[in-house]
Amino acid sequence: MASNFTRRTFFQTAGMAAAAPLLAQNSRELPNIVFVLADDLGWGDLPCNNPESAVPMVNANRLASQGTRFIDMHSSSAVCTPSRYSILTGRYCWRTRLQHGVLNGYSSNLIEPGRMTVPGMLKRAGYYTAGVGKWHLGLGSADPADFSKPLRPGPLDHGFDYYFGIPASLDMDPYLSFENDRVVEPASSYTRGAKEPRGYFWRPGACTPGFNPETVLPELTRKSVDLVHQHASGSRPFFLYFAMPSPHTPWVPAPKFRGVSKAGDYGDYVAEADDALGQVMRAVDANSRHNTIFVFTSDNGADWKVEDQDRYAHRANGDWKGEKADIWEGGHRIPFLVRWPNHVPEGRVSNELGCLSDFMTTVAAILGVKLPDDAAEDSYNLLPAWLGTNTRPIRPDIIHHSISGMFAIRRGNWKLEEGLGSGGFTQPAHVEPGRGGPKGQLYDMARDPEEKDNLYQKHPEIVDNLATLLEKYKQQGHTRPLGSR
Repeated sequence: MASNFTRRTFFQTAGMAAAAPLLAQNSRELPNIVFVLADDLGWGDLPCNNPESAVPMVNANRLASQGTRFIDMHSSSAVCTPSRYSILTGRYCWRTRLQHGVLNGYSSNLIEPGRMTVPGMLKRAGYYTAGVGKWHLGLGSADPADFSKPLRPGPLDHGFDYYFGIPASLDMDPYLSFENDRVVEPASSYTRGAKEPRGYFWRPGACTPGFNPETVLPELTRKSVDLVHQHASGSRPFFLYFAMPSPHTPWVPAPKFRGVSKAGDYGDYVAEADDALGQVMRAVDANSRHNTIFVFTSDNGADWKVEDQDRYAHRANGDWKGEKADIWEGGHRIPFLVRWPNHVPEGRVSNELGCLSDFMTTVAAILGVKLPDDAAEDSYNLLPAWLGTNTRPIRPDIIHHSISGMFAIRRGNWKLEEGLGSGGFTQPAHVEPGRGGPKGQLYDMARDPEEKDNLYQKHPEIVDNLATLLEKYKQQGHTRPLGSR
């Protein structure tokens, strides 16, 4: 690829005519893109969303002041793997073989061969694409995965030039690091496992002798910072996908972060994640801040249970009902901050409805790429909302999904949940309908954002309309209108 690969060059090689210029006239080069994904970070952890947060997050607050904060953004699922799939593919994960739950550390590759991805699209546009951190999308074609062999298909087969990370969550074996398609050090037969106290949990399993959960986040952060310094000011545009392992369990904050919050080990680990965010921000600022899109978000809501709320005066999910894994808002309403100097307004708060799956089509719009109909099937272009230029809502609706496979659909102010209970971690997870009682949940999110007043039986016509629309979306294989950007 030519070293002076610019936006105009891309349009020429792709045989496309440029739409209205999105970049400043004095900067023809494509922007760098840095996407930082926290793991189980709650909407209410950020003080900019929740002034009563018990966790200091100075870097997230600074990023919010330098860009736009979206307060009605959602993960495509209330748990890890499905959200990561949708970020990279623009497609709801329940359309794949994974209908509920998440993958484990030995699962085979989930992303379909040949499927268009964000890094793949960017790579074709001339970007250097790098990933660091938690993968959790399966490695290899065998099930269970064989870590003694090349881990293909994996990140390198889905558009990444480089990847360094861990196979799955920090509490899932095998406990090791891999680089590109090889493990850095094989896991031995040594078995580690801990199940108590609360938050200090990991599953028993094979572990590299030197693997220490406390040092994983610092190591991944250093790797991300180094990659920014190496590539962010280079001749090619640069994409970094930094998938933190925190603040997912085990909650293992480094010693210097212990006690900095008022929310126990969880809050301290969130503070360390904020510090990691700050390190990456400073690396970007030192190299190419004004030509870098910087996104910070989370893969789902916080794992912050009723007993945690009783113990600490902290609401990791704000006032939203439920927690990670639930169909209620606390399971999937997430923080989302975006900064792009001279393009994204500073200090702005947006009420635009959005989903993590929208990242792909938004990036395509920045590149000027018209996506084929068999890619990004559930992804909408939120660029006008990023730029603050839209005058009407972009997304007509959104589909939510819980860890057990419970569906919900929201259209306008109405949210229909196809079942009773949380569908996730909050008890009761499932409730059998009583005779003559509601079979699901219907809430007016404008008047009842905490989902307290179930209107299922009061508005049967709305229930029927939403249920019909949800079934249509399931059957047709897409929610994005075909032919749209």
